Amino acid sequence: MRRKFAVVAAVSATMLLAACSSSGSSSSETSAAASSAATASAAASASGGSDESGTLTVWLMADAQTNWPELVDSTNQTFNQAHPNVTVNVEYQQWSDHLTKLDAALAGDTVPDVVELGNTETTKYMAAGALGDLGGTQFPNQDTWLQGLADAGKYNDTTYGVPYYAGARAMIYRTDMYTDVGAAVPTSQDEFNAVNAKLMEKYGADNKKFSAFYAPGKYWYLAMSYVYDQGGVIASQDGDTWTGALDSPEAQAGLAAWQKAVETGSRADKTGTEAEEWNAMISGQAASMYGNGWEVGLISAEDGGDPDLADKVAAYPMPSVTAGEVMPTFLGGSVLTVPAKSANAALAAEWIADFTSTDNQKALAAKGVLPNTTSLLSDVPEASQPFAQAAQKSWFVPTAVNWANVETAQTIPNMLVDILTGKASIADATTAASEEITKILNS
Repeated sequence: MRRKFAVVAAVSATMLLAACSSSGSSSSETSAAASSAATASAAASASGGSDESGTLTVWLMADAQTNWPELVDSTNQTFNQAHPNVTVNVEYQQWSDHLTKLDAALAGDTVPDVVELGNTETTKYMAAGALGDLGGTQFPNQDTWLQGLADAGKYNDTTYGVPYYAGARAMIYRTDMYTDVGAAVPTSQDEFNAVNAKLMEKYGADNKKFSAFYAPGKYWYLAMSYVYDQGGVIASQDGDTWTGALDSPEAQAGLAAWQKAVETGSRADKTGTEAEEWNAMISGQAASMYGNGWEVGLISAEDGGDPDLADKVAAYPMPSVTAGEVMPTFLGGSVLTVPAKSANAALAAEWIADFTSTDNQKALAAKGVLPNTTSLLSDVPEASQPFAQAAQKSWFVPTAVNWANVETAQTIPNMLVDILTGKASIADATTAASEEITKILNS
């Protein structure tokens, strides 16, 4: 089973990383006759199709062209049954320049009708009024969408983006090390800390660089998962006003649990980030880390990894403070949107509904990609199940227009460093961070 991680990583590593960042190069395009969504398609097909004509332009990232072109083709065929006179022009984009191209298109008069965006890219466009309201369309599985992706497509309680696919974080660990200390997969934070204490005793007594749980101080996606696990949030919204909320009792309890876990099992740099955290696993300096599914394959990769670890690396969802439950995870992934300037908004929404059909989401799940709905996470292959289980509960950053400025200011990472280095107590650090978040989000 563990060898399958490399296969899953090969399918999904680029897209899950790129959905939250930028990398890549050129673009290509394909054309196919097309038109309409699930129920609309069936109704129109029964009556011989609709009278609409013209071209529907769809911008998808190249991941679809590389990994599931058959789903794009079948969507266009379904769409064409309802709208035989509409041509769908699918233009594949690259993460490196898709936003530059989108900004240029939005500034002009000719815009694509459907646009895939990484889930961390949406807020800017929603807040600017550049995306159309999709709340009037019924999409497949929308009542069970992954929360972290659904939140990424909402602004002021209006839906502007439809979840497409996701990637989640889970605990990646050395099975041989766990076996050596007689440890089973933990199902609570108490068990998690107990396992890490045993690992530190066995492997860390002589190796002062060893971490049972590699957790650098600035790894804020990890720390905030503890916050959301305790019912806390980064910030709350009331109308047009945002208020930093890391000083709430719930958030502070989450940070206390995070601090305990880090101090129990980690000797990672208290001022460092999680960048290339897999190297700690490769070098034998860590027994576990909190990482994305695609990182598993890097640990045992022929190029840069240690192939001998292929049968010694597995994963499990990070356990909650509440025994038997999993901790919420931050999701990476993509959403599908319709620019407000689109002249074919209704058709675009129908195409999105077809593309995110239950059958297509099942097909994505079979490839090891996390589908957009909790109802299909069980369809994900065994090798990726720990990440699918982690995605059952998820969180997203505040969809505030100035959120990017909070990240640029490093407000949360700096708060975490202050806590771990003893510069400030949790109470003082969270009060200062909450005040700064409030100021930035409302400026």
